[in-house]
Amino acid sequence: MQASRTSYDVVIVGGAVVGSATAYFLATNPDFTGSVLVIEKDWTYQRSATALSSSSIRHQFSNAINVKISQFGTEFIRNFKENVAVDADTPEIGFHENGYLFLAGDERGADVLRRNHETQVACGADVSLLDPDGLGKRFPWLNTEGLTLGSKGERGEGWFDSVGLLQGFRKKARSLGVEYIEDEVVAINREGDRIVSVTTGGGQVIACGMLVNTSGTNGKVMARMAGLDIPVEPRRRSIFVVDCRTPLGPGVGLTIDPTGVFFRPEGKFYLMGTSPRHDPEVDPADFAVMHDEFETEIWPTLANRVPAFEAIKVVNSWAGHYDYCTLDHNVILGPHAEVRNFLFANGFSGHGLQQSPAMGRGLCELITYGGFRTLDLSPFGYERVVANRPFLEDAVI
Repeated sequence: MQASRTSYDVVIVGGAVVGSATAYFLATNPDFTGSVLVIEKDWTYQRSATALSSSSIRHQFSNAINVKISQFGTEFIRNFKENVAVDADTPEIGFHENGYLFLAGDERGADVLRRNHETQVACGADVSLLDPDGLGKRFPWLNTEGLTLGSKGERGEGWFDSVGLLQGFRKKARSLGVEYIEDEVVAINREGDRIVSVTTGGGQVIACGMLVNTSGTNGKVMARMAGLDIPVEPRRRSIFVVDCRTPLGPGVGLTIDPTGVFFRPEGKFYLMGTSPRHDPEVDPADFAVMHDEFETEIWPTLANRVPAFEAIKVVNSWAGHYDYCTLDHNVILGPHAEVRNFLFANGFSGHGLQQSPAMGRGLCELITYGGFRTLDLSPFGYERVVANRPFLEDAVI
């Protein structure tokens, strides 16, 4: 597919949720009057992290900026129909605001939850701490043996239709003049300290004033095309959907065992996953499901934590990828130190979906105003990579 022009003010490489959020905020900002092209290699999005994620949002982070990012995400999702409506078309994305439940298994884990709780509450998050007795009373399906503390998000956390979020951003952006093409960038053409153009698989050379890298697990490949590097790797995450003989009842949130194994309701079923013990870099084209993780890590852990899960049956499974930032599990956002018109949004480490509204808005502000106007996202900048200065986030799933 060919672009209609040979030059654009902004070219976005990667049209899944972060790229489309950026396009949306540019298109809806009256102060931005430039042209935008989004290049996405697969309009089905079937293998995008957006489509293959666990589709959830939380405020329970250790870092105040991450809390505020997700708080804006919740606000945007709650008002999604109004935000992305095109004429009379107002999409639903089914926000299930059941919250997250983090569990600690020793005093060290409890101290982390308490410390994180202070940060979250200071940011205005609605989060409760529960001792084992309180956990047992509130969640009768939970085995509290070995637990020291729980942290429950009361409002603003839950899960939703990830593809619906993407398509809402995309449709609204296109209705306001953003152009999308289905193609692949095969070369990034750099002259000194500037990106001047990209070359597509269809043979088109497209000049750009600003290039935005929102290409997920291909982000590192895009950077290398420009002679740059970022500490981002594809890491596999397998998801399993199970039927449970004895349903747990209403109001169950996304529950994280101290081991990192988690589950949440998915309609009448339950979705399960883990941060695997063995977590190497993988081929971006490798989507093989790691069934051994279910048998050796997920099922035994959850059958102990939730006795009803002793009798479950896998009804579906898939594998997706994190674009994993090996420095500190946080996104690398903004321009490269050497090439100022090349903006990164890579290395979300599993947080890209929930952070997409705030990151799209932040990239729009960088492009339009040359700096952040709402949330100060500068701590995520590339400079910390150069300085080997991690911007740490403890609450990573």
